[in-house]
Amino acid sequence: MTSSELWTRATADRYDTEEAEASSAAVLGPTLDFLAGDGRALEFAIGTGRVGVPLRERGVPVVGIELSEHMAAVLRRKIDEDTLPVVIGDMATTVVAGGFTLVYLVYNTITNLLTQDEQVECFRNAARHLEPGGRFVIELEVPPLRLLPPGQIAVPFDVSQHHLGFDTFDLVEQMLVSHHFTRDGDDGHYRRENSRHRYAWPAELDLMARIAGLELERRVEDWDGSAFRQDSAKHISVWRKPA
Repeated sequence: MTSSELWTRATADRYDTEEAEASSAAVLGPTLDFLAGDGRALEFAIGTGRVGVPLRERGVPVVGIELSEHMAAVLRRKIDEDTLPVVIGDMATTVVAGGFTLVYLVYNTITNLLTQDEQVECFRNAARHLEPGGRFVIELEVPPLRLLPPGQIAVPFDVSQHHLGFDTFDLVEQMLVSHHFTRDGDDGHYRRENSRHRYAWPAELDLMARIAGLELERRVEDWDGSAFRQDSAKHISVWRKPA
């Protein structure tokens, strides 16, 4: 067991509804185009299958690793085990049989590993599964520390009718807590949730990759391949295992 916090049954059951926009064809299309290719793919933290299920439907053999049995149970309602196998375990240490040409980790999920050591082990685990020439792909937010006014530790990321979201930062420990206030129904009540994350800079991830024997192949701003710039809010990074 790593330090990742477990998703509860209630959170897993409402996850797809709350992430409906991120699951739309308009959002997922470029993601699937980027990831689709020849050979087997392994998704770390596959969750409810937001990416893994449609990628499998495109003909890519996908296997998943997922820490939360509740999230995996939601995925299993969509697709059977023979078509998309899922192993219950953590993405830093769990080993799946066979080699893969692609290992991928999306939606900021490497930050669920709350120590640098565990994040390094995640890279090592990706390298362990990759065949020579295979690639490890991560989607991750660039830490928005430039948005912090002097003396403050909070950055809002969503202020809408049904949701208030903001992150608070511990700059010494390189940790953030993501706070969510979500309106349930029309009675004016809000549900409060929060989750802890260890943020990491692109350069730090590159060093983790080097430790694992991987080489940076490219870094772009988004799944559409747009250029990564100094003001980019996130990045898609690809590391390659030498042939």
